[in-house]
Amino acid sequence: MESRAIKIHSNVNQNAIIRVIPGHFVTTHSHINYYVDMTIMKSRKSEAEAAASVLARKYSTSTYIDTIICMDGCEVIGAYLADELTKSGIMSLNQHQTMYVVSPEVNAGGQLIFRDNMQMMVTGKHCLLLLASATTGRTVARALECIQYYGGIIEGVSAIFSASAEVGGVEINSIFGREDIRDYKTYAASDCPMCRQSKKIDAIVNSYGYSRL
Repeated sequence: MESRAIKIHSNVNQNAIIRVIPGHFVTTHSHINYYVDMTIMKSRKSEAEAAASVLARKYSTSTYIDTIICMDGCEVIGAYLADELTKSGIMSLNQHQTMYVVSPEVNAGGQLIFRDNMQMMVTGKHCLLLLASATTGRTVARALECIQYYGGIIEGVSAIFSASAEVGGVEINSIFGREDIRDYKTYAASDCPMCRQSKKIDAIVNSYGYSRL
């Protein structure tokens, strides 16, 4: 399946690259016709750093950010983003004058939680949510609900790829969007035209990658 991957470079920084694979894929919430592979971007220094430099452009020096909350395995990008924002003059209100980079835990019930020892990095802190992708909006909504539950102040949402400029009324700052994958489609499982056409499912996908069927 990897042989079908198409590289797409950011117009802002050519080192920020996603790899797109056409097919019929199943996620937790939907069926999609492209798998957006960000594995290397989330793991390789040069690409993670490039992604962070693009995302950092959105935020002005008047924005307060204390904590970057990472979803979908984006911790490496999150660390570089914290560095980029610090260099650009983004201010922090926490007493250490630096930023936290944290990820919520998923408990046995599927809820996002922060343990007692982690809550001080969220409660009362100005938080930036960082995700790999925002498509149906469910992950964004769940993460924002978690941050607000623990008393975090939401300053923005950033994603590597987003299928829309906003999800649930929240603006998404993304590197790549539908303009980069023009025929990208997402469908409810009960309303998938590929299923109706009996097109075989290529893989089950999530933030960790894919499992071929």
